Amino acid sequence: MEPNSTTGGAEEELLENLVPKAPTEGQRHGHRLAQAMEVEQEGLVEHQPLEQEDLDFERWKPKPRPERSLYEIVGALKQYLWNPETREFMGRSGKSWSLIIFFYSALYTFLAAMFAACMCCLMWSISPYKPTYNDRVMPPGMMMFPHAEGFDIAFNASDRPSWMKYVKMLDAHLKPYDDAAQEEKNIQCMQDKYFMQDDKEESAERKACQFKRSWLGECSGIGDKHFGYSQGKPCILLKMNRILGYLPGKGTPVNVTCGLRKGDSGNLGELEFYPKNIFNLMYYPYYGKQRHVNYTSPVVAVRFSSVQQDTHLHVQCKLNGKGIINESATDRFLGSVSFTLEVGA
Repeated sequence: MEPNSTTGGAEEELLENLVPKAPTEGQRHGHRLAQAMEVEQEGLVEHQPLEQEDLDFERWKPKPRPERSLYEIVGALKQYLWNPETREFMGRSGKSWSLIIFFYSALYTFLAAMFAACMCCLMWSISPYKPTYNDRVMPPGMMMFPHAEGFDIAFNASDRPSWMKYVKMLDAHLKPYDDAAQEEKNIQCMQDKYFMQDDKEESAERKACQFKRSWLGECSGIGDKHFGYSQGKPCILLKMNRILGYLPGKGTPVNVTCGLRKGDSGNLGELEFYPKNIFNLMYYPYYGKQRHVNYTSPVVAVRFSSVQQDTHLHVQCKLNGKGIINESATDRFLGSVSFTLEVGA
């Protein structure tokens, strides 16, 4: 019986060693105390003041690169352009360069084709002879000649160089209006009536009405080649801006008036208009440069025959008619033009 009891006792001891024992209260308290000490030590390490060697910032600055000789620089450049060991050109192998060239060639070919297609669609959708949308055209503006130095005309009648620049500008501007050129290129038209030519093909050339230089009388430069400037009676030319397809006045000719913006209106004296103070309807509509090849815009010449001398005058000429706007705070040339005039003896 004793051997059996001994065997049984050994088995029980073996089972006790194999089964984990639950920690006692003292063991748990000791474990928590060890963890708290470890955390406290980590905190002390984190807040430990920097050593003196850590405050030496010079040690953290990047060290200057050693200067290379010209021979080394040239050698490095040659190495970059062609590396015989790796057989690379500018840092890339032949396969890499081939892929890059192929990619960018395909990319720019696609972009060029897309741009060309867009331009073709655009040119196909618009007409070279007239604008596709013409519903927001402003009323016409007006321009005056000469304007050698801005819109200021100042001269002395006895001083030829002071007014010769205005004479040259007027003569050059009226060259296309010479009678011989007008009779050769343009036709006589019925006055006070629009010259409509819409029944022709879109690309067909339109005929233009004559406007002869001789019709400007004293301001034509034919009888008086100085346009009155040598006599202190200067001429100016007024022209209405071209607007494709525009019919000014709505059946009634647009007229021109001139006056002083401020001051005594008597200083301006008597005004003479050539051929008349209107823009005749027969010169409208305008069909554009490609179809109205020989078109010459009508002009109104104004002669200041008795202007007060040695007086600085602010003159304004206006267009008047149906659909015309001659007062604008944003556009000084919309339906009118302003200039200064000072004539000396």
